[in-house]
Amino acid sequence: MAEINIKAWVENFKAGMYDSPDIQTQIEAGWYDWFCQNGSLATKTKQLASKLIGIMDSPRFDKENCYVWFKNNCPMVGPLYDDFRIADLETGNVLFTVSHLLRGCHGCSEGHWEVWSKDNKFSGPVVEGSWPLVKKFFMDLNWEEKL
Repeated sequence: MAEINIKAWVENFKAGMYDSPDIQTQIEAGWYDWFCQNGSLATKTKQLASKLIGIMDSPRFDKENCYVWFKNNCPMVGPLYDDFRIADLETGNVLFTVSHLLRGCHGCSEGHWEVWSKDNKFSGPVVEGSWPLVKKFFMDLNWEEKL
């Protein structure tokens, strides 16, 4: 997969380029690793893309100098869960990992999100909870002051 910036990725997504469930299309969409059935990747792409689109204008990263990739994780305990990672195009370094933890995963309730960041060396989530809280974190640099 050739990395393209987030702005171009969203344009491709909206044009339907990642709609097909075939595995090559989903690899082109950015799936790097998965433990789920191949046929479920297209649905996961659509679900995660809606979240990415909601934060693509974040002041925390540059959509023209970052790319996105996806992972379906298999923890030692709990069910599979998905994440997307925002990485620097030039260095390939991950800036943020945005995880959607499912019911029963690490004791989380359905709809629980976590954001891990290079800013704290991925030592723990910088924000966790509902999607609106995660979106607020990405869209407002002063998000903590308004909680």
